[in-house]
Formats: sequence, structure tokens, C-alpha cells
Amino acid sequence: MPVPTLEEKPCTELKAYPVTVVPCREVTTSPNPEGDAYAGSAHTQKNAGKFNFGKHRKILAIATAALLFIGGGSIGAVQWLSYLTAHQETDDAYVTGHLHQISSRIDGTVEKVLIDDNQHVKEGQIIAILDPRDYQVKVNQAKAALDSAKRQANSAFTSINLANTTAQGNELSANGAVEDARATIAKAEAAVQESLAQIEHSKDDLVGKQAEVERAELDYKRFDDLAKDQAVSQQQADNAKRDFIVAEKARDMAQKQITQANAQYAQALEAVKKAKAQLIQTQGQVKLAKASQVQTEVNSKNYDVANAAIEEATAKLQEAALNLSYTTIVAPTTGRIGKKSVEVGQHVQPGQPLVTLVSDDLWVVANFKETQLEKMRPHQEVELKVDSFPGHVFKGTVDSVAPGSGSSFAVLPSDNATGNFTKIVQRVPVKVVFDKKSLGMYSDLLVPGMSVIVEVEVQNHKKA
Repeated sequence: MPVPTLEEKPCTELKAYPVTVVPCREVTTSPNPEGDAYAGSAHTQKNAGKFNFGKHRKILAIATAALLFIGGGSIGAVQWLSYLTAHQETDDAYVTGHLHQISSRIDGTVEKVLIDDNQHVKEGQIIAILDPRDYQVKVNQAKAALDSAKRQANSAFTSINLANTTAQGNELSANGAVEDARATIAKAEAAVQESLAQIEHSKDDLVGKQAEVERAELDYKRFDDLAKDQAVSQQQADNAKRDFIVAEKARDMAQKQITQANAQYAQALEAVKKAKAQLIQTQGQVKLAKASQVQTEVNSKNYDVANAAIEEATAKLQEAALNLSYTTIVAPTTGRIGKKSVEVGQHVQPGQPLVTLVSDDLWVVANFKETQLEKMRPHQEVELKVDSFPGHVFKGTVDSVAPGSGSSFAVLPSDNATGNFTKIVQRVPVKVVFDKKSLGMYSDLLVPGMSVIVEVEVQNHKKA
């Protein structure tokens, strides 16, 4: 009896699906070599003819669709897995920026407030003005003190010049007097020597005159005796007497010259003493003149003190002018007024917050899990979706990764001591800056604190 066999024939191509043509099998009969081994019932022999393809078309379509669904799902799963590995996403992110607490640097009463809540201001724009009158008075006082210090310095400088000139003149005069005194001493000492020589000469002359007197006296006595004996004439006796008298007068004159020479000697000695005393006096004047140079140095010190007073007065004037400038409170940067707590007439103290200024420079802090940071690096492209604006996707780039996890900067960091450790995946803040072009009309609408979904493309980064 013939046995049904399957012959492979191509099935009709299903153009709706991109699949490869697979062979179908058709049932045919063939002789049975073993005879009656496959003999069956009459019903079996009746249906042992060709395979009914039309009856099983629906089953084949379902099977083919199932295969296509499984294949497409596999491809989609691979693509989705590839996307996940190339992107890192977190919704633990928020917009932040610089919040400037503007406060007064001096105490005073608010005179004017020139801003309002939520107002946009530019850098240097006046926010408030304090009453400047008290500080203007201090500036005027500082100016007066500076002028006084300058006048004192000028006076000290003039005193230096005067004292220096006087000291130099006195020293020159004293030195001249010293030279005159020395010359007088030399002249007086020469007079002493001359007097001594005159005394010696007068003594020698006296000795000669005395000898002449003694000779004339002897001649007079001899001629007088001879005249009495009329051995000589009376005239000769008178001549001898005259010569005796003349010799005595010459002796007396020589004696007077000695006395006069002694007096001149005494006067010369006195002149020497006076000259020496004058020398000592003039030398004292020289010392006084040199001492006046010390006064010049004192005046120089006073001038230095006056200059120091000028510097001090200048510093006080600068401080007063600076405090006066602080009465005008200006915006330190461009931004929007956030919290205004200053009003006209309010008395403010140094350091008291008046206004909170939110800078226009905003960015996003995204807290990624530490397991997401393997391929994350600066300058990678980022997509940002702000919850407040779900219909707009912002662009940005990774600016930097924080040097520590969020818990590292907590006020009370966790203590992972032995026996008290529970491993928790940490989150690390990542700074993301906006692409200015993608802000568009939202630049004035973004504010710090808004929630953001951050998606970083990390596929192009190769691990080091």
C-alpha cells in the first residue's frame, strides 16, 4: 500500500512582511516496500492524499506574525538597551543660580527705594538711597583735618630750612671767631716775646749806664779834689760834675725803660690770657652752632610726623568718602529682584538684608547616581525638560562634576564605622549649563528651584 510522503515546494511569498521564502511540504503517496505494514482503516486511507494548504493558511499566518513580532521585539529591545547605555537620565534635578543678598554696609535711614518686587535690574542700577547728610558732614570734617595737617607739614618744612640756614651761618661765624682768637693769641704771644727781649736789652743798657755813672762819679770826685788844690781848672771840675750828672740821668732813664718793658710784658701776658679765653668762647659758639643742627634734625622729625598726620587724615577722608558712597545702594550684577524687604523711612544696620537679587546666569544641578557617572564627562550634550514647560526641550552641556557626593557636604555626614554600615547608592551633583540659543522666550521665565528632567548623551565618550 502506498505511504504518504512530503515533497518540498515553494509557498506563496508574503509580501507584507520582509521575510525569507521558506519551503512548504506537500503530502504524496509512494509504494510501501513492506506491503501491509501501513494498512489502516478506510478513513485513514481516504485522507492520505495531498496536504490541505488552504485549511492551515490561518495557522501559518499566525505563526509567521508571531515570529515577526518576536524578531521586531528583539530588535527594539536591543535598540532600547543601546539607547539606555548611551544616555543617562535623572529627575532629581533643579534649576539654580546666584542669589545675591544685598545689604547695607552702613547704618542710616532709607531716603528712597527705586525698585520693586520681581523687577529686572542691570548691574550698577540704583536700588535704594540712604540719608547722606551725616556722612557728608564727616567728609567735610576729614577735609578740614587734611588741610590742617598739610599746613603743619608746610610749617615744619619751613622750620627745617630756617634752622638749617641759621645753623650753617652760626657755625661759619663761630669758626671765623675761632680763627680770629687763635690769631690774637699768636699776636699776644709775640708781644710777650718782644717785651722779654726789651727787658733784657734794658737791663744790659742799665748795667752800662751804671758803670758810666760810677766812672763819672770818680772823675767828678778826683777833679773836684784837684780843683781845690788848684791842680786843675775849675771848669774841668765842673765838666766832670756835669758828666756825672748826665750819667746818673742816663742810668735813671735805663731804669725806667726796664720798668716800662716789664709793664709791656705784663700787658702781653694779659692779652694772651684774653685771647685764649676768647678762643674757648668761640669754640663754644662752634659747638652751639653744631647743636643747632640737632634742632634741624628735630624739625625734620616733626616734618615726618606732619606727613604721617597727612596720611592719616587722607585715609580718614577716603573712609568718609567711601561711607558717603555707601549711602547709594546699587545692584552688584544683572538680574531680577526676588525678595524686597526695604521701605522708605526704615532705619537699617550694617549687614541687614534689604533685597535678594537673582542673577540672570542660571544652570541646573542634576543629582545622578554614582553608578551613572562612569562615562559622564564635561562638554557632553544634555537635553533638559523643565516641569513648568513640558512642551519645550532645552539644550545644554555638562559643565562639571562635583568633587564629592551630596552626603559628603551634609551638615551631619553619615558615619560608616565598622558594624554600622549600610551600603546606599550615593548621588553626586552634576552642573549642567543651558545653551543660550535654546532658552528663547523662556529666558525670563526660568527661576531657581524649578524641577528638571536631565538626559545626558554619554555614548561618544570612551572610557579612559
